[in-house]
Amino acid sequence: MSERRLIQRLRRGDTDALREIYLAHKDQLLTLAYSLVHDMSTAEDILHDVFVSFAGAAGTLTLRTGLRQYLTTCVLNRARDRFRRLKTQAERTEGNGPGEATAAGPEEEAAFAEEAERLTGALAELPAEQREVVTLRLNGGLRFKEIARLQGTSVPTVQARYRYGIEKLRALLPGGSLE
Repeated sequence: MSERRLIQRLRRGDTDALREIYLAHKDQLLTLAYSLVHDMSTAEDILHDVFVSFAGAAGTLTLRTGLRQYLTTCVLNRARDRFRRLKTQAERTEGNGPGEATAAGPEEEAAFAEEAERLTGALAELPAEQREVVTLRLNGGLRFKEIARLQGTSVPTVQARYRYGIEKLRALLPGGSLE
């Protein structure tokens, strides 16, 4: 079913439309959130918050972009809000920053878990702007123009951040494939 029809159904209060939108986008959005925050529980919370807000705003929702890009922007903004809150809390308590979570769950295969943990650790090494660009490009599937708009910067700046981020990841992950 087309995005436009789903949105129309959602505006009329059709909960099946919300379910269809959720099922169509949840995996990609959860992957994106996890790539940004490096903690599955927090990523799931972000996804939940995004869809609760999305459902609450359904009656007045006006999309200027596609639905996927809108939801991706919502996930990115929630992750940024989380980092700002954690930074403020850390500054107040003068403690260390938030701890890093492990990437692997017990049910995952060992090889996949090890590779995911390596990639997560390498992504955490990138400066925030580079991490956002790489994650939005590879996991979010956004174009450089879309990322530039989200970050409030130019396309060449986004391309440079992506290039430097990928180069650093390649240096940190010898023998791994990134794209």
